[in-house]
Amino acid sequence: MQHRGRHRRRRRGRALRAVLAGAGLALTAAATLISTSQAEVADDPGALKPLTSRADLDRLSLREEPVPASTLDRLASRMGRPVGVEAVLERADRTLRPADDCPAEETEALPVSPAATRAYCWASADADDSAWQPESVATSADGGTDGRGSARRVLLSGWTHHGGGPYHGLARVAFVDADDPERPAYSWALLAVPVDGGRDYRGLTAHVTGMVWYRNKLLVTTSGGEREALYVYDLDRIQRATVDSDAIGRVPGGWSAHGYHWVLPAVAAYRPVTGSCARADAGPPGGDPSRPACPTGLSLDTGSASASLVLSESTPRGSGRHTLLWRYAFSADPARFGLLAADATGTVTATEAYETKTDGVRGVLALRTGPAGPTDWYLGRPAGPHGEHGTLWRQNVHGSRTTECGTSDDTRHCWGDGRGSLTYWRQTGEVWSLSGRMLFAVPLPDVERELG
Repeated sequence: MQHRGRHRRRRRGRALRAVLAGAGLALTAAATLISTSQAEVADDPGALKPLTSRADLDRLSLREEPVPASTLDRLASRMGRPVGVEAVLERADRTLRPADDCPAEETEALPVSPAATRAYCWASADADDSAWQPESVATSADGGTDGRGSARRVLLSGWTHHGGGPYHGLARVAFVDADDPERPAYSWALLAVPVDGGRDYRGLTAHVTGMVWYRNKLLVTTSGGEREALYVYDLDRIQRATVDSDAIGRVPGGWSAHGYHWVLPAVAAYRPVTGSCARADAGPPGGDPSRPACPTGLSLDTGSASASLVLSESTPRGSGRHTLLWRYAFSADPARFGLLAADATGTVTATEAYETKTDGVRGVLALRTGPAGPTDWYLGRPAGPHGEHGTLWRQNVHGSRTTECGTSDDTRHCWGDGRGSLTYWRQTGEVWSLSGRMLFAVPLPDVERELG
């Protein structure tokens, strides 16, 4: 059985290498490579169910917890003057490889239909390090501009350490200079949390399965290891590490960031009003309706009159539990750009919420057709236990559609592996995501054409 599986993977790899040859990534022909085991399909989840009861909305409320300015100033006074995104890109020391230069075992994770028009794998040192896994992606266009803090187009990718040991759960971000689509360069920064009043910092231990860049702020999910639901980072407050070691924080001779040159100290966090998002405290998603909702997916909706943060809480695939979808408004106060709209007590309330029958959702994207138009929600669902590709659903209050491909069998498993977050680069009309260890983009019109 193992030999047959290995030969089958090799045949798929040879076929995909042939298909990927050339400047484009015309993967539609790879639909014939879908195996019979991938024909399993999820039941149609139907329309979204609006949630309007006070109890449902209260479960989504957050409390803002800003890091005191004195703490951030003390840290900066000891580490040196903070820098912005441009300084990080100037020190980019690694390069993404275009799909033509990537191993077949990585490119076979790319979507079958619609096909990726741009795709990259990471530098060998990162691609071969299985302890770190890519989970989320954001773009400089998420702030409503094409690169706030930098004149370049920038991609960010959040990774989490899954290798066990003392560094299990650490989070890092790749800053990718995307101006040169042939060879995008990137550099790493460690996500951190100030402690001891800014005299030190610790590493953030969380699954960064969702990430949004809005204005000069980076918001990330913190499911798993932290009590908070979200952490916020200021992209104008990036600090330099001065000691190259595996340690994190203040060390003899300076400051260390687990071997990375850059570190981002958090400037705020959001904690559920009704409890904690630490895995030991929160319980299983979709279980007790009194427990707080802890987001695993994030994206930005800029199609409405004002931008809003879109969130999802994943439930285990095959659990039969429903997935929550909701949104928060951003503050309109210029002094709070990038932070959520909160009342005088620091409480943030959801402005809209839904429930979907789709379980296992990892990526979420909401696109509103004009300031007053309806909203379509795009949900990435991972592959099943016997498949290599996931599904991409489009849902609204009227119904749902998914991509379909295949020749001998009708299968919906056309997307990537469905484990990466989703983000929309409005200026280029592309949906970006991750599949396996591949970073890729698909034009939104191609997605819509497949969904019909």
